[in-house]
Amino acid sequence: MRDAVIVAAVRTPVGKRGGGLSGIHPVDLAGHVLKALLDDPAPVEDVIFGCVSQSGEQSWNVGRNAVLAAGWSETIPGTTLDRQCGSSQQAAHFAAATVISGQADFVVAGGVESMSRAPMGSSAADAMPFGQAVRDRYRGVEGFADGAQIPFSQGIGAEMIAQRWGLTRAVLDEYSLASHTKAAAADFTDEIAPIAGVTHDEGIRRDTSLEQLAALKTPFKPDGVVTAGSASQISDGAAALAVTTSEKARALGMKPLARIHTAVVTADDPVIMLTAPIPATAKALKRSGLSIDDIGVFEVNEAFASVPLAWLAETGADPARLNPRGGAIALGHPLGATGARLMTSMLFHQRAHGIRYGLQTMCEGGGMANATILELLE
Repeated sequence: MRDAVIVAAVRTPVGKRGGGLSGIHPVDLAGHVLKALLDDPAPVEDVIFGCVSQSGEQSWNVGRNAVLAAGWSETIPGTTLDRQCGSSQQAAHFAAATVISGQADFVVAGGVESMSRAPMGSSAADAMPFGQAVRDRYRGVEGFADGAQIPFSQGIGAEMIAQRWGLTRAVLDEYSLASHTKAAAADFTDEIAPIAGVTHDEGIRRDTSLEQLAALKTPFKPDGVVTAGSASQISDGAAALAVTTSEKARALGMKPLARIHTAVVTADDPVIMLTAPIPATAKALKRSGLSIDDIGVFEVNEAFASVPLAWLAETGADPARLNPRGGAIALGHPLGATGARLMTSMLFHQRAHGIRYGLQTMCEGGGMANATILELLE
């Protein structure tokens, strides 16, 4: 029976908006992680890359252009997909499905986003991405801004989650501070391919405090609880994983690091938007036959602090196993790259601590979520 295993994973440091990676073209960021991923790209049959703002410098198929930027053979194809924040996690799912089905034996999955150069929302700058039928369906629904070009607001969704689960400003700020504290104590060296003199994630605030977080404004609601401090950072970065079968890995003399044990996707309310990781986790556990207690580490993307906190409340997972090295609040969230970045970081954490099962999930625009269970093979 064919399976899907990861034989290599790497990421760039995550750069701050306007920071050390902002001067690098996103195609060159993507090409950099491809070069760092494999010494010999000869086995690669396809490259699947996630990218959200596919406009300007991120248009015209980043996945294919990354292959050329990496100096890989012109015969290696590439494609680009958009499942919003989960784009590169979905790329890994598609790569796994491709090798399991036998359509190919070796596929690279990854993603890139330069939010400094292709700002969030830039792909819809001159267009209305929601037609009249969508507006008619949700007109009058709380949280839906009918007059706006993009009427679904992640920030409002984060506020709605905080209200529904009774999450106070103090709780969100405490969670956010913990994200920075954990990230500051972590060592990501082995998973990072430095570029342009940038060797470490730039967003970690080692000197932040509850007092500083408490002083921030609530931009989404005047009486709200969500701030920039309890939201993911606008960032630049890229990440990639090499996916093949156990049989092909043996033939190539490569060591499988982890098996993509389970891969699912689901959707939920598009207005609150950020709750789908909860049913995605339930779906992944049911399909895998595992329980929540079987999972040794969880990576739940910190789009906003309210998202993993609501997830914890609903799943009953051990909080000590959640985002043990911090998350996007501290490390940043380069949209199209984050899924592969999370998977890379989770895999390296599993290897460092001998954790058999890890589960990754993330909220996505449109109210969707992917969930992936990795099984360590070492």
